[in-house]
Amino acid sequence: MAAVTLRLGTTGDLGFVCALVRRPENAAYLTDEDETALATYLDSPAARLLIWGDSNARGFAIFCCLDSAAGSVCLMRLCLDAPGQGEGAGFLRALVDYGFGTLHARRLWLDTAGENLRAQKAYARAGFVLEGRLRQHEYVPRVGRVIDTLFYGILRSEWEALDPLRSGA
Repeated sequence: MAAVTLRLGTTGDLGFVCALVRRPENAAYLTDEDETALATYLDSPAARLLIWGDSNARGFAIFCCLDSAAGSVCLMRLCLDAPGQGEGAGFLRALVDYGFGTLHARRLWLDTAGENLRAQKAYARAGFVLEGRLRQHEYVPRVGRVIDTLFYGILRSEWEALDPLRSGA
């Protein structure tokens, strides 16, 4: 598997992000924001928009809550350009490593729709623990119904246990 290259997003990437979010297969699971709203993640010290790929963007992720006094960082949104190709695990692993290694998080957390079985499996394989379920929590206009929201988290110690070399063992 090729190495995953993450870089900071720029205003030139916002069209790519919008296009991915608006695809029908992603619409039920991702919040749709226009380029102006997305640009706030580029300028905020409490957020980070990352792009997977150098010249050929293959996915994106947004981290937020970087100013959390508890070190609890949210992986707010992530999406691949071509899911189902066997590359998602590497992308997610790179994001988790970035959260703990670069952002120095104590804890990473994220949420997903109760209907998004692919994401739930990916998060569990990456070491995230299901921490809670808010039943019939959010109305999603694009699917026309109320859905459950599931919360997942992973602690620094759990991440380090996935690879003992991370903790210097």
